[in-house]
Amino acid sequence: MPRYLWQVTYSPEGAKGLLAEGGTARRDAITQMVESVGGTVESCYFALGGRDLFVIGDVPDDVAAAALGIRTTASGAARSESVALLTPEQVDDAVRRDAEYRAPGS
Repeated sequence: MPRYLWQVTYSPEGAKGLLAEGGTARRDAITQMVESVGGTVESCYFALGGRDLFVIGDVPDDVAAAALGIRTTASGAARSESVALLTPEQVDDAVRRDAEYRAPGS
């Protein structure tokens, strides 16, 4: 199953909801959402800086990942950026694949 990193930024409304519910309730809600599309959550961390929350988990496919992102953004409470993650073995497979490439200007 493909693995993703979701980088979440709360809107002011979402931050108010976080204040009201707390972190563990949000983690539980996120886990429930990911499980609703057939996925699992490996980790969930709140952060300081440019992003408010990082979630790592697996979902069945890109369509499931897109569904999560669309629902999150449509709520108006948060915006989520999905990043596909690769294992070292998948990178090994990638570097063994032939691909034609011409550098710009050459």
